[in-house]
Amino acid sequence: MPLTAYDLTGRTAFVTGAASGIGRASAVLLAEAGATVHCADRDTQGLHETATLIKAAGGTAHIHTLDVSDRAQVDEAVATAAAATGRLDVMAAIAGIMHNSPVLETLDEDLDRVLNINFKGVLYACQAAARAMIAANASATANADSDSVESRHPGSIITMASGAVDTGGPGLLCYGAAKAAVVQLTKTLATEVGPHGIRVNAVAPGWIRTPMTDRHDTDAQAHTEGLMVRMSPLGRVGEPEDIAHAVLHLASDASAFTTGQILRPNGGVAMPW
Repeated sequence: MPLTAYDLTGRTAFVTGAASGIGRASAVLLAEAGATVHCADRDTQGLHETATLIKAAGGTAHIHTLDVSDRAQVDEAVATAAAATGRLDVMAAIAGIMHNSPVLETLDEDLDRVLNINFKGVLYACQAAARAMIAANASATANADSDSVESRHPGSIITMASGAVDTGGPGLLCYGAAKAAVVQLTKTLATEVGPHGIRVNAVAPGWIRTPMTDRHDTDAQAHTEGLMVRMSPLGRVGEPEDIAHAVLHLASDASAFTTGQILRPNGGVAMPW
């Protein structure tokens, strides 16, 4: 059982990219902390697998098959999730894709596809979540007798950046540019919704072993992981659960005075000021 500050009992969370990897690990951990978790992804089978894991652990899960780059689909799913309990406490916008291409070979369609999912998809999730949280907070204020100030949790929005925002690298133009945009979105939104009590923070993982980073070229995969191991003071690459714990921290009251920040669970590969 989590420490009290990490207890999410009675709260509602929405997680994009929940069908696998960091999204799945985060959805499961948030549910284990007590939240009702709405899992979203375009991979329906993966969503069902995540929901099964959550239910097996005694948690509550709902699934939404959607494309995060479609604003209407995101708006509808988030509104449905918030309406089910009359609140939305946590948004973890984790869905993303990888794309590698040298700058001189990058095509318009490459850049558009990555930005549509890795940036616009996060933007749409943040917008929908912020609107739902602001509305729920307004309703709670109007009914203060039944919802004391102490029991309210205005909301936490968590975006997924990347260690790519701290360093350049061959082939990282599309991915790194989208993640840099996510960082700017996080900081800007934090200043705009802070007056409502809503916190907005980003997680910038280092190299994490997930289906997204599992390349078909096993030699290249081994080379990259070996390089990350040598660069990390901890001598290992990350696992999805390493990032899920960072998401839980930002979702919980343990980070009640944290907003507009970039949390970097990267094994020490990058140590920016």
